[in-house]
Amino acid sequence: MSQISNQRIFLIGFMGCGKSKLGKSVAYKFNRPFIDLDELIELQNQMPIPQLFAAVGEQGFREKERDVLQNAAFAKDVIIATGGGAPCFFDNMEWMNDNGITVFIDSPIKVLADRLINARVERPLVKGKSYEELIEYIEAKLIERRPFYEQARIKLKGLDLNADILMQALDSYSF
Repeated sequence: MSQISNQRIFLIGFMGCGKSKLGKSVAYKFNRPFIDLDELIELQNQMPIPQLFAAVGEQGFREKERDVLQNAAFAKDVIIATGGGAPCFFDNMEWMNDNGITVFIDSPIKVLADRLINARVERPLVKGKSYEELIEYIEAKLIERRPFYEQARIKLKGLDLNADILMQALDSYSF
């Protein structure tokens, strides 16, 4: 924990992979601040993500997302859960790698689909899709996004990820 005590930790991965849940767990267990980038975007734009998406389109949303990511005054000791697409636009992935430790949470497609189809929160990019359409969408998007996700400094695969597993991976990361 000592070598990462002054590092920002960016959790990346496809929507539904558990970034926020894991981030909150780590933040609580190790007494660090947690920020959900989508919540910060909503706060700064004074509207929920689905409304913002509808108002400015995906390109406009991605610009706002980049601005919040790269211009927010994040503490050095913070855990940040990004949106699933955040690493894949502009120079966001490079910026995160330059300004902290990136962790890719890699979950199986069917798990992602199960979580998204049962999600309480509306996700603009998957709204109204059937389970089969959702599987196809995730497969196609992962082909596009994986090259960005794979640039993460740490890659975690699995379903039962927890604060201890993440901290072990961070502790074994060589700077």
